[in-house]
Amino acid sequence: MRPLRLRELTIPNRVWMSPMAQYSAGPDGVPTDWHLVHYGSRAVGGVGLLMVEATAIAPRQRTTSSDLGIWNEEQAAAHRRLTSFVADRGTVPAIQLLAAGRKSSHQVPWVGGGQNGPVAVGDGGWETIGPTAAPIGDLNVPREAEEADLDEVVESFTNAARMAHLAGYQAVEIMAAHGYLLHQFLSPLSNQRTDHYGGSLHNRMRFPLRAIRAVRAAFPAEKPVFVRVTATDWADGGLTIDDAAVFAKELATIGIDLLDISSGGAVRAREARIPVRDEVHVEFAETLKKASGLATAPVGMICGIPRAGEIIAAGQADAILLGRPLLRDPYLALRHRMDDKSAWPVQYHRGL
Repeated sequence: MRPLRLRELTIPNRVWMSPMAQYSAGPDGVPTDWHLVHYGSRAVGGVGLLMVEATAIAPRQRTTSSDLGIWNEEQAAAHRRLTSFVADRGTVPAIQLLAAGRKSSHQVPWVGGGQNGPVAVGDGGWETIGPTAAPIGDLNVPREAEEADLDEVVESFTNAARMAHLAGYQAVEIMAAHGYLLHQFLSPLSNQRTDHYGGSLHNRMRFPLRAIRAVRAAFPAEKPVFVRVTATDWADGGLTIDDAAVFAKELATIGIDLLDISSGGAVRAREARIPVRDEVHVEFAETLKKASGLATAPVGMICGIPRAGEIIAAGQADAILLGRPLLRDPYLALRHRMDDKSAWPVQYHRGL
């Protein structure tokens, strides 16, 4: 696949690794050897851009106490070990910035109730905030965010963007999907406010757009900023593709460079009607690309590298994000190029 240029960044191919949480950091949020090996293997494996998992912009915006963080210089210095290795392999290092909001202070997936298992303040958790004081599922009841809380979140996004640049990331992605804080404000299922942050779509977009503007202003102008958006909540009364198109147009005016297209997350999966079908987000990517003029990259249920190439060639999207397939096979992208020995590291040539 041909390269993709966004601002001053040239991404060598259009098969990219989607952010997938590893829950393998310590309480300090610093990357560990696990992260180096995990991400290093996928960079060696030939993806064009590698998106490091959702990384918290502040301690209280983590999902778990094992999340990566990017809120201080110690963390940024540790991330440099990742970005240097990834970039040296010819892959673009990128990072997703996360404010978890009410979807926070829960257990890691393989312990107890997992992502549905709340961790109370007395058990090592922390106070959470949301647009309104309504929990998602069985998680802790959040405190309704006040203006000072939102100011703090915006400042944390700003600081995280600066730390990401210091860490050597060539692109950042803002998480505005999957039921996390910015999506919580966007979705009428989670935002029941009656002030200027609630009610109409225009009002519900106000805080997410403010945070996204702050990141775009803080991250170097020559580097691209992506936003992961939810195309639909898949639930009655929730966000629709038409709402997402309006939001996408606003993101274009801010100077966002690419939309990472996903869906759902505002409510528990059992409360939504999420279809299980291949390429579920490709149609949404095409719709939002046409509505906004922005580059798009869908994630989820993409049936292999050849099909990804067909989607891109047809103009339905500009890149493809792969998640679970790369957990199963870090060398998936290279396996598609078995006939091109030069694409493989010289250390592996004897195996070809």
